[in-house]
Amino acid sequence: MKKAYLFFAEGFEEVEALTVVDLLRRGRVDCITVSVSGDYDVTGSHGITIRADRLFDEKDLNDADMLILPGGMPGTNNLKAHAGLDKLIRQYDADGKYLAAVCAAPTVYGEKGLLDGKNATCYPGMEEGLKGANHKTDPVVQDGQYITSRGMGTCIDFGLKLLEILENADISQAIGKAVVYYDK
Repeated sequence: MKKAYLFFAEGFEEVEALTVVDLLRRGRVDCITVSVSGDYDVTGSHGITIRADRLFDEKDLNDADMLILPGGMPGTNNLKAHAGLDKLIRQYDADGKYLAAVCAAPTVYGEKGLLDGKNATCYPGMEEGLKGANHKTDPVVQDGQYITSRGMGTCIDFGLKLLEILENADISQAIGKAVVYYDK
């Protein structure tokens, strides 16, 4: 079974996070939510508190196929400030594992210099944080191990793309149909 970790930080965008978790779990990906706040209960940018599956420091997190960062403010800035997550991201980058982010969160990778020369997208107005990247405006952009998306409105596309990458196109298509995203 494929595994992904999705990170909650205080002020994360709730819909971006939960849409992706839901779609991946429907597709039989072990998508585990991880709090970087030191508490299982993490409050998103719209005042919705969600309980994470685990805390960042509870277990080694090097065993997944993908790391996923939802956007939102100040959630994105809180992800950027977490030293342990920085180290983990750099390890996944070095290992060639998938790194995904949506909305403002692609700037976490951009500001670390990890998107240099790569195609990427982000929330409109946050492009400056995609340092060295070739900015695109597609809903979802994949360049090698990096998958980026624009915002809450692109999260079904984003989640289904992640499912396609981790499982396959048939499963992604079937889940898209099951949630009535694809009509045919």
